[in-house]
Amino acid sequence: MSFEFVDVKVIGHITIVTLNRPAVMNALHKPAHFELHEVFNAFAADPDQWVAIVTGAGEKAFCAGNDLKWQAAGGERGWNSSGFGGLTLRFHCDKPIIAAVNGVAMGGGFEVALACDLIVASENATFALPEPRVGLAALAGGLQRLPRQIGLKRAMGMILTGRHVSAREGFELGFVNEVVPVGEALGAAQRWANQICQNSPMSIRASKQAVLEGLNVPLPEAMIAQREYPAVREMLASADYIEGPKAFAEKRPPRWQGK
Repeated sequence: MSFEFVDVKVIGHITIVTLNRPAVMNALHKPAHFELHEVFNAFAADPDQWVAIVTGAGEKAFCAGNDLKWQAAGGERGWNSSGFGGLTLRFHCDKPIIAAVNGVAMGGGFEVALACDLIVASENATFALPEPRVGLAALAGGLQRLPRQIGLKRAMGMILTGRHVSAREGFELGFVNEVVPVGEALGAAQRWANQICQNSPMSIRASKQAVLEGLNVPLPEAMIAQREYPAVREMLASADYIEGPKAFAEKRPPRWQGK
């Protein structure tokens, strides 16, 4: 399947999704949102794809957010049920998604990164929720995810000022996992993805689902409920659940089937 505004590359069990509108700093308009919806639907449904990476074309921008020029020129605004960039409302994908941020991640672009499980950023990356400066608000997840990820006061310091935050400060605040030299964000994200792929995909899915679902309920309830989560039940009934201990006992690398 080919797309106009998104490039998709599959390397083994890893899907690399590149936002491809560099002329507008990879800002997203309605057609791009709908393409990304289809891309991540396909990734979620493919049992052979275990990890996704999302990045932006070029080294200047990951994603500059909503394409305001498109909107101002009369372009129809909107996105599908999966939210901005096909990700911000995708609450039920239990496969890991990594943001490789190579430059500007503003507004909706930052919200896409926050919706990912890990953020790897190049040294020239810049993050912000500047919506109040143009009379808007970061309603695609930024106002909800950022306080949960870095704490209320730190998040309010970004949200209420709309200030720009460097990759290094993002690492110190806690929403960036690793900072790498310019041009190396995608390679570093692939390194993280390869490390994840050394583990059972069934265990990874169960772990992600248990963490995210557990955040919504008190700790005692989460401890009890986690064994009933779908991905956890699938892990417990999988061939991988047998293969892991067997490989350990036989002192050999496990052969994961993802089922």
